[in-house]
Amino acid sequence: MKKQLQQLLALVLVLALVVGCGAGQEKVEGDVTSSQESGTTESGNEEVKDDVEVIMYQNKVEIGEQLVAFATLYEGLTGVKVTVKTSGGDAPYQENLKAEFQSDKQPDIFIIEGMGGYNTWNSKMATFEGDEWIDLTALEFVVDDQVYGFPVAVEAWGMGYNKAILEEAGVDPTTLTSQEAFKAAFEKIDAQKDSLGLDSVVAMAVGPELRWVTGLHNFNGYLSAGLEYGDRSVLDKLLKGEADRERLEEYADWVEILFDYAEKRILLTGNYDAQVGAFATGKTAFIHQGNWIDPWLAENGVDFEMGYVPHASVAGEHNAIFIGAPSYYVLNKDSEHLDEAKAFLNFIATSEEGHNYMVNEAKMIPAFTNVTMTPDAPLSADVAKWLVKEKGAYTWLQNDMPDGFGMGTIGPIYESFAKGDITKAEFANQLAGKIEELAN
Repeated sequence: MKKQLQQLLALVLVLALVVGCGAGQEKVEGDVTSSQESGTTESGNEEVKDDVEVIMYQNKVEIGEQLVAFATLYEGLTGVKVTVKTSGGDAPYQENLKAEFQSDKQPDIFIIEGMGGYNTWNSKMATFEGDEWIDLTALEFVVDDQVYGFPVAVEAWGMGYNKAILEEAGVDPTTLTSQEAFKAAFEKIDAQKDSLGLDSVVAMAVGPELRWVTGLHNFNGYLSAGLEYGDRSVLDKLLKGEADRERLEEYADWVEILFDYAEKRILLTGNYDAQVGAFATGKTAFIHQGNWIDPWLAENGVDFEMGYVPHASVAGEHNAIFIGAPSYYVLNKDSEHLDEAKAFLNFIATSEEGHNYMVNEAKMIPAFTNVTMTPDAPLSADVAKWLVKEKGAYTWLQNDMPDGFGMGTIGPIYESFAKGDITKAEFANQLAGKIEELAN
């Protein structure tokens, strides 16, 4: 984790220069055919067979179309056909990925998220060795000194806010650093909902399709909020089946605040589009999502000023958002096209076309130090400012929990709390109980 922080600091140097200067069902996102002859490629392979097809199975619906377009460009340059399949947003990626591995066309490249994903898929994974991109990042996924994962992007989330709405409501976002401050601000905005044209203060959702928002991202506040970057003490206790009950009670206070000021229909039954759409159309002042929604916002013509404030996940003052490189492209060890799969990923990290795809098309913050572009998308641009801020990052740790714990085990508990089926005290107790079961 110290190495990851060093990489974030390296990215700061690049981003600081630039800043100072100026959901649905699983779907196949692309199936590009090739008519080019075999020959020398611009990505480093000496020979390309005209019957080669690299299949990538990925989980970011927000970049599905952009990734397909890049795959089309890549085929035009190299003759290698890349088929991109996307499952995510409202669809269960892990379950669908298992089905893909049982099909007659297994993916050559797929995605894992942290140690939880590694523990599930390590028997299927090949290592990267000697690939050029490895020397351009310190955020590669490594186990036992072996490189297994290519970092998709630097991602972050905080409480996203609509700047104009907060200004009209008389709320200064820089003051939102504690649960007490948030509660006072939420009350103030809620009292002005009609004049502000709002349906609710917060766009939040807890339904089965969005358990990754609650059981993973929101729960990460329990794991790392208020701690030094790289501090795994709360996670390490969880992995041993030990719950910090006092911290869980503080965390439950934060969840209650979010639920109390969310629009109930979206909270209980809304999908990804409904949640993001409420914020995008100015019907909420805040949203619980990360900078990965930038492509969705751009595609739908959303251009108002926005930014992030910290999640006050536990008691005390907070001046950081959650920043990390949480997901990784990995290789299927049984692939017949490992060299072509590696070349495709290497091209993303090392070519101008790859950099343009990551920054300008997919609106991502690349995890590679050779990229000098920075996104102009509103939330990713704001993340760049948090990277420059001293101690402006809390760690992503939710993906290092046991596989299925966040979404499958504790995700439903958030739904019960949101519905009013259990009290706040019962919510905290049930979370503690599920953590303690991990000791068995």
